[in-house]
Amino acid sequence: MPVKIRLQRHGKKGKPFYWVVAADSRAKRDGRFLEKIGTYNPNTNPATINLDVDSAVKWLQNGAQPTDTARAILSYKGALLKNHLAGGVRKGALTEEQAEAKFNAWLDEKAGKVAGKTEGLAKAKEEAKAKALEAEKATNEARIAAKAPVADDEDAAGENASSDSEE
Repeated sequence: MPVKIRLQRHGKKGKPFYWVVAADSRAKRDGRFLEKIGTYNPNTNPATINLDVDSAVKWLQNGAQPTDTARAILSYKGALLKNHLAGGVRKGALTEEQAEAKFNAWLDEKAGKVAGKTEGLAKAKEEAKAKALEAEKATNEARIAAKAPVADDEDAAGENASSDSEE
């Protein structure tokens, strides 16, 4: 039975939410699956991915083939790296402790990059909010300035009319 690691669509129209599953390649996209490995929510920024890395590695070692999108998700979360390191351990190229240390170092680096992106997005959102506030203040000041001369002109016209009537 050929097994694929693929996405199974859930969620409502226009708001997709995916399960990452190991399924028989002959099963329907949203049909029967062997095991749910994780979830993927592309609606958030950055996308939210929850993945059981050990389970994904187990399926990869048993011959499951990921689809292109699933491969990108597995790579992003480090499942492909862990599978690669496990292959090195089996061949005797490195020990289990070395492989675990490399994987943890990679996870720390990846977490730093994701945190940096999240901070950058938050900072950009704050800057956009500040620009919008400044633009709104400028618009309000322009409106106030536009109304003020009209009132001054009416006062001046009233004074001229009253001085003309006195003569």
